[in-house]
Amino acid sequence: MELSTRKSVVVFDYGFGNVRSAERALAHVGADVSITRDYDRAMNADGLLVPGVGAFAACMKGLKQARGDWIVGRRLAGGRPVMGICVGMQILFARGIEHGVETEGLDEWPGAVEPLNAPVVPHMGWNTVEAPAGSELFKGLDADARFYFVHSYAVREWSMENTSPALRPPKVTWSTHGERFVAAVENGALWATQFHPEKSGDAGAQLLTNWIGTL
Repeated sequence: MELSTRKSVVVFDYGFGNVRSAERALAHVGADVSITRDYDRAMNADGLLVPGVGAFAACMKGLKQARGDWIVGRRLAGGRPVMGICVGMQILFARGIEHGVETEGLDEWPGAVEPLNAPVVPHMGWNTVEAPAGSELFKGLDADARFYFVHSYAVREWSMENTSPALRPPKVTWSTHGERFVAAVENGALWATQFHPEKSGDAGAQLLTNWIGTL
């Protein structure tokens, strides 16, 4: 799956996320990877990957302390690709609600990250997804491909009421654990997954290859 042209990818290191796993997975599919919070390197890389594990509020605090919120915003304003993983996806939404406490997210997409309503939480293990037609993220993957999830919170409703009708609507992928929830989003330069592609074997490697191929 190695790419013919190496692309530079920065895994943004703000203290929350499996940065080494992400680094290995990206290097495996041919990317030139570095782990850093350096502003210039994060801004100038072909792609920026924002990981995330733990609590929404703690991730947002760490991201802001590392100026990651500003970097993400500036990259997207210039059409520079960004990908969020797990809580790194969740913080792209307007807000997160944990234990009754609401925390503002980056507000790239409207919507709330809420507790997952399921018989067993966290949702931990392999699951299939429902990708939309024309998805670039899931290109080349079978409908029964499985990805590795570890989460207790999710976006359970999708609404783009604040999106201009002139803009191309995002491609939203769903999965189900007790109830349907957003598993991935493709929205111009901004892509994100609730699952961990870096822990999802060959399917995850193909997905990362697809992302890098767009850089």
